[in-house]
Amino acid sequence: ERITQTVEITKHVVDIEEKGVKLRLTIVDTPGFGDAVNNTECWKPVADYIDQQFEQYFRDESGLNRKNIQDNRVHCCIYFISPFGHGYGQPLPGRGCWGGGLVGWCSLGFPRRLRPLDVEFMRALHQRVNIVPVLAKADTLTPAEVERMKKKIREDIDHYGIRIYQFPECDSDEDEEFKLQDQALK
Repeated sequence: ERITQTVEITKHVVDIEEKGVKLRLTIVDTPGFGDAVNNTECWKPVADYIDQQFEQYFRDESGLNRKNIQDNRVHCCIYFISPFGHGYGQPLPGRGCWGGGLVGWCSLGFPRRLRPLDVEFMRALHQRVNIVPVLAKADTLTPAEVERMKKKIREDIDHYGIRIYQFPECDSDEDEEFKLQDQALK
């Protein structure tokens, strides 16, 4: 009998207080995402969860008692892009790379582009929630590799018409170090 891999949705609630401002942050984790052999529509439980939270908030807002509404909507998706695994495109020179057909990867596993699963997930969710793509485990790469991967990932995001969150511009009165950090994040 075939066992199907499911995407589990786990919520963690953290109360944060900074400079007198209290914030309840709910982190929704999706262990199991992309781990199955067949990942067809594995993003669907995540999209359904986001839609359910918006529908519940709309129902609460439309009701008569709106004083104690709890906002469980998903406002931001931090999407971790693996620096390892199967990617497609041109491999880095000098990495002992090989490939066949459209798929090409290095023995170290550095992808050159977004995986089809990444593209499918972000395209399914970018209309629903702000997506912030993050290169996971970037500290295991050289600065040159990080820059090349970020460039290729940005090209793919543009090519596939994926809308991602655009960080706002810094205020002109910010110090130079902060401005440099802000620019590096973009």
